[in-house]
Amino acid sequence: MGKFASPAKQAASVLKALQGDKIQSVGSVRNYEEALKHIAEYAKNELRCSLRDMTPSQAILYLEYRGQDHGQSSLNMSKQALQHMMQSVTHQLAPNEKLPTITSERDEALNSRAYSSEHLKMVMDCQRENNAFSTAISEAAGLRAHELFTIRPLAARAPSDRPALETKFLGREGHAYTVHGKGGLIREIRLPNELAERLEEKRLPEPRTITDRGVNYQQFYDLNGGNRWSSSFSTASNRALGWSTGAHGVRHSYAQSRMRELQVSHGLDRHTALETVSQEMGHFRPSITEVYLR
Repeated sequence: MGKFASPAKQAASVLKALQGDKIQSVGSVRNYEEALKHIAEYAKNELRCSLRDMTPSQAILYLEYRGQDHGQSSLNMSKQALQHMMQSVTHQLAPNEKLPTITSERDEALNSRAYSSEHLKMVMDCQRENNAFSTAISEAAGLRAHELFTIRPLAARAPSDRPALETKFLGREGHAYTVHGKGGLIREIRLPNELAERLEEKRLPEPRTITDRGVNYQQFYDLNGGNRWSSSFSTASNRALGWSTGAHGVRHSYAQSRMRELQVSHGLDRHTALETVSQEMGHFRPSITEVYLR
């Protein structure tokens, strides 16, 4: 790893270049400097680069990573600090170009609740076939909305090198795939044979690029995801049940049903079961998985 100035010095250097014409409020300077210190620490430890060397793509990875255990207001502050730096100091962005808004997973999890399997069946009955299929896949693997765009067979893309318990996917048979999750993490998922067979029927002749909420994804299957699927889910939930806690509730359903399965059917202690579910869902820390178990 190359030698860099301390995160505090890197942040102060960027703020010195921004103060005056770009940022005049003393409060904003203080908040941006604190945000940039955290970003510089991440860049040093995870990206092996300096704060000023970060690219827009790496900025998105950071925001996705931070959004797992920080709220939307903190996430927006980090985005604004990065955006100012990239527009006016490093010129990684054009003056009017913006970073996409990344949603806080912590806030999404706090604001949604699990659906029972019966509820999910009722919702899927009110969706069109393609959206209902995406709901079934999300339920089976605990996927985020955008991860539906990123599914690939395990043989075509290896998962990120991260520690994994032997209990990961315990009792779950089926086909192995990977998805591109938050913070750049590529993780393995398992789909039941029936769903995998249907998915393979939707394989595209050539991959295509799709944009969702300002982020580009390379898609290998003709599968709905992202905002379109989320909107479909909420509409169908309101129609079928008279209420909706959002498509993120499907991840809650996976977390809760999987915890019961591991503890009741396989006899795991709570700590091991929680760590296992955390790895299967692509969380960087088990603490965020706890939110899904409320």
